[in-house]
Amino acid sequence: MTRIPVHTVDSAPEGSRDALKALEAKFGKVLNIHGAMAHSPAVLQTYVAIQQVMQDTGTFDGRTREAIALAVANVDECSYCQAAHTAGGKAAGLSEQETIDIRRGQVENPKLSALLTLVREQTGGIGSVQDSTWQAALDAGWTDAELTETSVHVALNLFTNYFNHLVQTDLDLPPAPFL
Repeated sequence: MTRIPVHTVDSAPEGSRDALKALEAKFGKVLNIHGAMAHSPAVLQTYVAIQQVMQDTGTFDGRTREAIALAVANVDECSYCQAAHTAGGKAAGLSEQETIDIRRGQVENPKLSALLTLVREQTGGIGSVQDSTWQAALDAGWTDAELTETSVHVALNLFTNYFNHLVQTDLDLPPAPFL
């Protein structure tokens, strides 16, 4: 059970209302994570700002962004984010089986597999990856720019994972399939 109540647009602090209203329009409802983040305008606005920067200037397509999020959520054991990014992954064109395979670390596409190996190692290794992992991702076709961009994706996903762990966000989405 969540540690804090979930705000609506009307009950949220003034500094969170515009961001929460935009998220509600995007998702069709106030998701529990967003309503909980609304307690602190700094938290909600940071989340929205990073998302916007990555959408505006990031190089990864939606499928790759969702694959990264699924990999991070699995390593970090965030059930809320695994559920959210399973739904997001499907919306971005991943099959349910692909979302499961990504969470298991069993990706058939060698290029994506190399990237997600780096992301998993980065997540579990407090940001560190071995030279061989970096080189394998380069050899698979990723660029230095793309590999450095993973740091923002990992940080954003750890931010949401840690937030969910902290406040114990109640799941308001279909759960991710059991592995």
